[in-house]
Amino acid sequence: MGKMTRLISLSAALAISSTMLHAAKDDSMVQSIMELRSQVESLYTNIDDNKEAYKAQMKSYALQTSDNEAQINRQETSLKLTQQNIEKTEKKLETMGSATVDLKPVVNEALMALEKEIKRGIPFKVEERVAALHQIKDDLKNGNISQEKALALTWASYDDALRLTKEIGQFKQEIILDGKATMAKIAKVGSVMMFFATPDERIGYVKQDGDTYSYEVTKDSTERDQIIGLFDALQKQIRTGYFTLPNALLLRGVN
Repeated sequence: MGKMTRLISLSAALAISSTMLHAAKDDSMVQSIMELRSQVESLYTNIDDNKEAYKAQMKSYALQTSDNEAQINRQETSLKLTQQNIEKTEKKLETMGSATVDLKPVVNEALMALEKEIKRGIPFKVEERVAALHQIKDDLKNGNISQEKALALTWASYDDALRLTKEIGQFKQEIILDGKATMAKIAKVGSVMMFFATPDERIGYVKQDGDTYSYEVTKDSTERDQIIGLFDALQKQIRTGYFTLPNALLLRGVN
């Protein structure tokens, strides 16, 4: 009888232990399910937040793209008008007749028109380019060159001006930063963008305000990296490909 009682007590103890074990497992499972549910809800929240951020970013890119396209279209219109001015001058020369006609007024008029274009365009080697035009004027005035030679040099200057509107490259020139002249590397993208880098690691781009231009030093690390990447590519003679650059388009009106 005593042995049977002990067996019953042992069975009861085992049953109780088994029940407690199952209860503990159930509690652990419930806790795991709750944690997983919390993680899932957190993931859904992050997904919603990322969707909204993505939508806002895409909207910003779309607006920026639209603005860039509008500015590029205006710049193309400006170049077309410049080409039209050249064609007008060519027609005027055709009506002048033989070489015995005095070409000085036409040459001087063409040189003045080009000088105006250079001064109103991007600040790329402006003084050097204008000085070259003045040299043609002076040589023609002083009789150092013939009228035909002056005319040829004038057209060559127009060709250079048109070439610069398409040229992408790296150059060096003096710029004004903080009221002081400093030599800098220049990355020119046609006549629509111009970036600079100084020996003291100031990086930036040319900024337009109406008819005036200034050199803006960027503090944004992303913009710095983009500009440095452009300089590296040009240093390696890489002028074609996909480049991400700051929105530094230059635009000017034409009278």
